[in-house]
Amino acid sequence: QVQLVESGGGLVQAGGSLRLSCAASGRTFRGYAMGWFRQAPGQEREFVASISWGFGRTVYKDSVKGRFTISRDNAKNAVYLELNSLKPEDTAVYYCASTTKVGLTTTPDEYNYWGQGTQVTVSS
Repeated sequence: QVQLVESGGGLVQAGGSLRLSCAASGRTFRGYAMGWFRQAPGQEREFVASISWGFGRTVYKDSVKGRFTISRDNAKNAVYLELNSLKPEDTAVYYCASTTKVGLTTTPDEYNYWGQGTQVTVSS
């Protein structure tokens, strides 16, 4: 059974930082990209960042470039999202996801496994 478990969310003031973690288990994630998405109330789920298995290639949503950093520890089957300079508009439930594609992808439909999400709330 594949499991992705996120942690690290919370309430933070604007300008603050958080580090989200995602622990993956139940299958090998070797060779496959992983990503982070978010969903704010009343809005569609949107892509935030993705990272390849090898070489650490990354892609980001434009509005988080320079503020968020995605990384992964393949030995631990874990992926992380460092959130800096947070803004109220970053408030959302953040989801970790795994794809069976080798290359980076920003499309939610191309991700097969999802975590339960972790709430990030940024106050102004």
